[in-house]
Amino acid sequence: MNSYEVNFDGLIGPTHNYGGLSHGNVASKSNALKIAYPKQAALQGLQKMQQLRSLGLQQGVLLPQQRPHLPTLRRLGFTGSDTKVIEQASNLAPELLASCYSASSMWTANACTVSPSADSADQRVHFTPANLSSMFHRSIEHECTGKLLQAIFNNEQHFVHHPALPAGSHFGDEGAANHNRFAVDYGAPGVQLFVYGRYAFRENTLAPARFPSRQTFEASRAISQLHHLDPGRVVYAQQNPQIIDAGAFHNDVVSVSNLDTFFMHEEAFVDKQVMQESLQRQFGESPLHFIEVPTDAVSLESAVKSYLFNSQLVKLPDQQGMVLILPQESRENDAVYAYLQTLQESHTPIQKLIFVDVRQSMQNGGGPACLRLRVALNEAELAAVNPRFLLNDALFDTLSDWVNRHYRDELRPDDLRDPSLAQESFSALDELTQIFDLGAFYEFQR
Repeated sequence: MNSYEVNFDGLIGPTHNYGGLSHGNVASKSNALKIAYPKQAALQGLQKMQQLRSLGLQQGVLLPQQRPHLPTLRRLGFTGSDTKVIEQASNLAPELLASCYSASSMWTANACTVSPSADSADQRVHFTPANLSSMFHRSIEHECTGKLLQAIFNNEQHFVHHPALPAGSHFGDEGAANHNRFAVDYGAPGVQLFVYGRYAFRENTLAPARFPSRQTFEASRAISQLHHLDPGRVVYAQQNPQIIDAGAFHNDVVSVSNLDTFFMHEEAFVDKQVMQESLQRQFGESPLHFIEVPTDAVSLESAVKSYLFNSQLVKLPDQQGMVLILPQESRENDAVYAYLQTLQESHTPIQKLIFVDVRQSMQNGGGPACLRLRVALNEAELAAVNPRFLLNDALFDTLSDWVNRHYRDELRPDDLRDPSLAQESFSALDELTQIFDLGAFYEFQR
């Protein structure tokens, strides 16, 4: 039976704006309160999805969440009509209003952690939405995320859905952005690598000093247990605190993997030798390929600024080697581009480079890899996926037309105060649920 890696990209929502809400995300903070271009952002994301599909890859779509999320504001004491709630929040707590307008669910690498059936004791695919508890504007996502995943993967024979881990700092979970899987084939048993930034219950352990460590060891271990993984095929590794303090708030800012290949910055982990030896031992006789980028070739600053490692490492059907899908910013950074030229000339599994334009996402702190959730599926599981969420030419055209009709060309910080923006967003999302035959999916529809 054939197996596939399916990339489910987040469709960027109509309230895409630069709120600068993510402490520790250098790009988010440096572009805070600038003019955003929602229509351009969404079309860039769709074009990236279509480009990967044109390469022969399986491509899916995850929908944006309801924004502004007025139920959150009502839970915090704002009352009255939608217009009144927005007016009150804009006057009394504009930072809360911005949080409830955030379109950050677009970065579906943080949507959940996925374990394929080949790794799970019950031979089913397991999903756990990330609680994203370290950032308020993202902590309100997981309930909708879980509901969306259940609508897409709605077959108990093949799929298992877990609730998000308990909220709070001890079980901070940021999803697949801190998770890698290695296997000889997408359908073969794999070794899963969970990357954490700190221990929550142990004192006097390594932790970043400047920025928060969003993923805890305890959260990673809990997900491994929930997904019924073989402890002999799971590795836990700590991300270098200095890397986090340099702006690599998730591990996918300093590493990316696919099948038997691990592309990483040499300073990404606290003890990379132990990690690599553990991975190879559990992987078996076939060699793993560790491609380490030295600091003297690409500094931490350049790695974070260019999002070199927040690229998609993909295996094309019936082709040897891997393809690295990079943001345009990696081409524009002299040091990074010089390294990439040497990479292409070296004998590694990475054989080809493709640059994509996702600049609107990049300026808000997310590259090509942030925009996608990887799900390994065999033929039977892929057939059980709700087909409306799998991209084809007709859906691409429909969604492009939908964006062009509903999205604003520009969005300024003060526009969040305008109640008509909320109505525009709700109108767009209402039509979107009709496209995907979801019924009254969003709260404003009920």
